[in-house]
Formats: sequence, structure tokens, C-alpha cells
Amino acid sequence: MSEIPSVPRRSWGQALRIYFHPRVASMLFLGFSAGLPYMLVFTTLTAWLTEAGVARASIGFFSWIGITYSIKVLWAPVVDRVQLPLLGRLLGKRRSWMLLAQLLIAGGLVGMAMTDPVQDLAWIAIFALLVAFGSATQDVAIDAWRIEATSTERQAAMSAVYVFSYRMALLVAGAGALHMVGWVNWPGVYLVMAALMGVGMLTVLLSAEPKVARQSDAVFLEERVQNYLARSEHVPPTVRSTVAWLIGAVVCPFVDFFTRYGRQAVVLLLVVGTYRISDISMGAMAMPFYLDTGFSRAAIANITGIYGVAMTVLGGVIGGLLVPRYGLMPVLLAGAMLSAATNLLFSLMAIVGPETWMLIITISGDNFCGGLAMAVLIAWMSSLVNSAYTATQYALFSSLMTLPGKFIGGFSGVVVESHDYFLFFIYVALIGVPAILLVAYLMWKPSLPLSSTPKEVDVLSRKVS
Repeated sequence: MSEIPSVPRRSWGQALRIYFHPRVASMLFLGFSAGLPYMLVFTTLTAWLTEAGVARASIGFFSWIGITYSIKVLWAPVVDRVQLPLLGRLLGKRRSWMLLAQLLIAGGLVGMAMTDPVQDLAWIAIFALLVAFGSATQDVAIDAWRIEATSTERQAAMSAVYVFSYRMALLVAGAGALHMVGWVNWPGVYLVMAALMGVGMLTVLLSAEPKVARQSDAVFLEERVQNYLARSEHVPPTVRSTVAWLIGAVVCPFVDFFTRYGRQAVVLLLVVGTYRISDISMGAMAMPFYLDTGFSRAAIANITGIYGVAMTVLGGVIGGLLVPRYGLMPVLLAGAMLSAATNLLFSLMAIVGPETWMLIITISGDNFCGGLAMAVLIAWMSSLVNSAYTATQYALFSSLMTLPGKFIGGFSGVVVESHDYFLFFIYVALIGVPAILLVAYLMWKPSLPLSSTPKEVDVLSRKVS
């Protein structure tokens, strides 16, 4: 793989001070802004629609809004390359896209608040889709800003703070909204949530735009494409310029990735796709398992909900400390091993039964290790992107990260019904082994040079042309 810059071993005090860096602190508020809209177009919205008397079949169709988050890679090239006319000049490319997305989210939430779900359900769906689109776009822009704003060694801390504030926002927009509706009606709740988007807007206005120089190999690749099209005089100029832009924005990010990493690019993508496969594939069966085991709803809510979130955040914070202390790849390997192994705690709990102490141990291990693994995975994926295509390449990674687990998770109920929970959790632990082996392979395989030579880029650019 391309060699990631080595991280000097730091003392614990130096590692801890990373969390006080201004850019890391900014993620506390940007993460809150990113997490707030999510529940408002899913669980919280379904609660509102249910209480309003909307038919269950109609409510079910609202789950399709979630597809927006899975296909954000389709418009990530636009966020990556297009400079917004007015906001772009005032704030810069990354901050302008973040602010525009936040305005879309706030506007969509206000629109939902001003709409009667019984009389105008279609408009609720349209405004919810606007919120989801703005939220997914904000995710793309925030990820690009985070990667470009600071060094690789701070990325784990950035992601840990982001995960913490994101989950706090989920609590505010989920449980907080359900409590709030007791003294404010549903439209009032959505107006309050729209106002809370001001947290992210203010952070964007107070933050600085990162200064990033495009790498020479990316510039060379796009110049080859443009020169080739310039010689195609039989093609109208408008068509030539449009095709050149599309190739530069959509094709070149992928060509660049495979150019820089060569054959190991496939291994890198396999790591991205398999790293969280254990956690994601077992997620759909977690709640049925707790209930079937015999735990009360109160115990599940308190231990897996509130306590579980705290352990996830703690794991992320520890991950952010370990990366500057020990380096990225050793912690990445540890995260893969722990994420797979902690599924065995669920198998043990299937034998022990509904014992509160066992649930606490299981949630402690699973959520702590999951938070650590997620923080270091985000940092590692961030280190792979080319600054010329930050948003597009990272959007590809974030989409690929969840896709295999979600697909396999669809069959989780079949496995449980065919066997039992004990064997199911052993199975999801075993499917995490490939990620461990792949990360180990990357650690011990000789590295390739960081940048492609002009000759390599020239060959690939001719293929693209």
C-alpha cells in the first residue's frame, strides 16, 4: 500500500493535548450538527406520524428516505469540485457547502413543522427528503473539511469527538424530542430542532477554511484528459468542457486511487468493506436477542442505550489517544481483533441468561471496542484520500464501509431461526476474521511509493481518454 506517514511516538500527555486543538474542538459542534437531522427523518418522525394517525403502510414508505445517506457518493463529486457562487467566495469551498447544507436542513425542518401530516403527507415526505439530502450533503462536506483541516495523527481524535457529539445529537433528536413533545407539540419540537442547527452554522462561520494544495499527479492526470479532448475538434466546445469536467470530477478520483495504490487498492477496499462487518451484521438481531433472553425494556434502555453510548464514546476517546501514542496500523489491527472477539460475549450471555451483570459486561466490551475501532477506522480511511478528491474518495469509503454488513445482516434472522443465538454470535465473530488478516497483511507487506510516477499516470489517463 502507499506508505502512510509515520507517526512519532508521543507521551500520554502530548497525546491528550491533541483533544484541545482548535480544529479538534470544532468537531464537537460540527458532529452535533451532523447527528441532529438523522433521527428527525427516522424514528422521531415515525413517532409523530403514528400519533397523528397516519396509516402504518404509509409510515413504512418513509424508511426509503434513508437511501439518501447510502447514495451520497453520487453527488459527492459536485461537493468536491464546484465552488458555490456567493458563499464560496465568502467562506471557501468546504465551509460554504457545509453552511448551504445546514440551511437546507433547517429549512426542511421548518417546512415539516408548518405542515399537517394528515392533510399533506406528501409535503411532509418532500420536506423530510430535503432534510435527508441536506444532511447527507453536510456529511460529505464535514468529512472533507475534517480530513483537510489537520494532520493524520489528529484524525482519530477528530473522529472520536465527532462520534461523541453525533451520538449526543441523536439523544437530543430522539429521546429529547419525545420528552419535549409532552409540553410542546410536534411542530414546536421540529422548530426547536431547526433552531439548534444554528450550532453548526455558527461553528462554520467561526472556523477557518483549510488550505490544501492539489497533488501534482492528480493535476497531471486531468491535464492529460483535457489535452486529449482539446484535440477532438469535431466535438462541440460545450460538450468537450462538460465531458472534461465529468471525467475530472467523477472518473479521476477512482483512477487516482487505483493509480496511487496499484494492486493493493483492492486490499484496501476489502479492509474498508469488512472492518465493521461483524458489528453491522449482528445489529438487526441485538434487540430481539435482549428481549428473547428475558431482559426488561427498562434494563435494555438504560444499559444498552445510555450506558452503551457512554462506553462507545469512551472507546472512541481512547482510540484517539492510542493512535498518536502507538501509531495508526497497530491500533487498527487491535480494533479489528476486538470488534470480532466481543461478539463472543453475546454467545456467553446466551448461555448465562438474563443476568444484569452479564449484560453490563457485554455492552461494556462491545460498545467500548466498537467505539475504539470506529475512531481508528475513520482516521485510517482519512489517510488514504488524495487532497484533490477528498470528498469523493471518502464518500466512497463511507458507503462501502456499511454496505456488506447491511447486506449480510439481512439474513441474520434466518441464521437465528435455523440455529440459535449462541451459534449466530459465533458466526458473526468469525466473519470478522478476514478484516484481521487483511490489516495484518497491510502491516507486513512492503509498501509502495506514496505517489504515482508521471509515467504511470500517463498510461492510466490514456485509458480514461
